Amino acid sequence: MKTDAFPYAFFQGKIVPIEDAKISIMTNGLQYGIGFFGGIRGYYNEQKKHISMFRIDDHFKRFTNAAKILGGELPYTQEELKKITLELVEKNTPQTNFYIRLYGYISHTKLSPNLTDARFDFNSYMIPLEEYMPMGKGLSLLVSSWQRINDNSISTLAKASGGYINSALARKEANENGYDEAILLNKFGNVAEGSAENIFIVRDGTLITPGFSEGVLEGITRKSVIEIAQDVGIEVIERPIPRSELYIADEAFLTGTACQVAWIEKIDNRVIGSGKIGTITEKLKEKFFAAVKGDDDQYAQWCTKIKIK
Repeated sequence: MKTDAFPYAFFQGKIVPIEDAKISIMTNGLQYGIGFFGGIRGYYNEQKKHISMFRIDDHFKRFTNAAKILGGELPYTQEELKKITLELVEKNTPQTNFYIRLYGYISHTKLSPNLTDARFDFNSYMIPLEEYMPMGKGLSLLVSSWQRINDNSISTLAKASGGYINSALARKEANENGYDEAILLNKFGNVAEGSAENIFIVRDGTLITPGFSEGVLEGITRKSVIEIAQDVGIEVIERPIPRSELYIADEAFLTGTACQVAWIEKIDNRVIGSGKIGTITEKLKEKFFAAVKGDDDQYAQWCTKIKIK
């Protein structure tokens, strides 16, 4: 089986060759999207021969919280999940930047889409990952015709698998119309987030992002950028953002584990600010990358380092 993944995965309680990590077509989680996922980035330092894993404890806290939101149980604690993940990284001996996909799902083969007494199975795998979105240019975004799901339909605080059909439809619409990514509005008509990213704008030197009441994910990169901004004296406000305010922003950017910090050049064919990466965006981006790679001692507590032989 040809795959771009690293050779080993964690599947059904043990580390196995990736080609052996297979599920039945009858799997309940596959049929109904009953599951949840997470993603963790690892950054390879070629000079120091170590991997820097970014905010791994925060990722597993959000991952286990997703099981609680869905009303089920995982077979592992946060600490056990962390231990499994570090063992998987060491087994795969990566010498490149990478991404770990965590997945909790209903593994039985019963017919009903039912979360009663749910017991989630857990698996994970790794893929090499540099850029998820192009970092060398500004992004072009479309405000989607698809509305962001709200917390009373499918939880917006959990990365629930089925909910990402919403994201896929918005991304499809954007890409097929020549845009890099979509922006979804919530049921109130305010800005929520991208298809899989949080969004920030800058106005008059203030960093603004939608709060959790707007139906956004508790992004770990979002949280990190807010902390970095406050540390360097940038005012941060979490509040509703009407659609039109996107067009008059001085700067705008997306954040997420996969996309990291990606600046926005245009929204709905309107140039944002000067059409170049803004000074605040650039400063936050530089400090973020120094932090995730383990090169900024101020944020050393965010990184779990693994020595690669």
